[in-house]
Amino acid sequence: MIREVEGDILLSKAELIAHGIAPHDHFDSGLALALRERWPSLVRDYRHALRSKDVHPGDIWPWAGVREDGGALRIINLVTQGTVGDGPTAKPGKATLENVGHCLRKLAKFIEDEGIKSLALPRLATGVGKLEWSDVQPLVQRHLDHLDIPVFIYTTYRAGKAAEEL
Repeated sequence: MIREVEGDILLSKAELIAHGIAPHDHFDSGLALALRERWPSLVRDYRHALRSKDVHPGDIWPWAGVREDGGALRIINLVTQGTVGDGPTAKPGKATLENVGHCLRKLAKFIEDEGIKSLALPRLATGVGKLEWSDVQPLVQRHLDHLDIPVFIYTTYRAGKAAEEL
């Protein structure tokens, strides 16, 4: 069940939050920045992981941490974007529909393999990734609609407002 909601995804009660990044992302804008500010260990762990394994567009990188209330937090980073430049100084480039499709297919498999019960994600790849939601939405439907879990798509950001995730 895919449902569009309005609110602050950082207040989501979903078991898993997904968002788009680029290889060597600096987590310095949009949702990535908000995640870095709330859970700085996410970025430290990502940078550490990059030292041992290359991350490429179309890959996913899962992370687990602790919410403020002490509960478990799981975030999955979808590498929807390429880069402009090389190495650690590279800047995030545009996302591609091909990369988004690969990420969503891997995300669906991850959800099934891990027994995830709910998912929250923004309008993927439409910010820094510069894609149109009208192009991305059909991919989300194709790859996630068959899952037997609630999928909350945060279409409109409302700072500090919890969405109605029923």
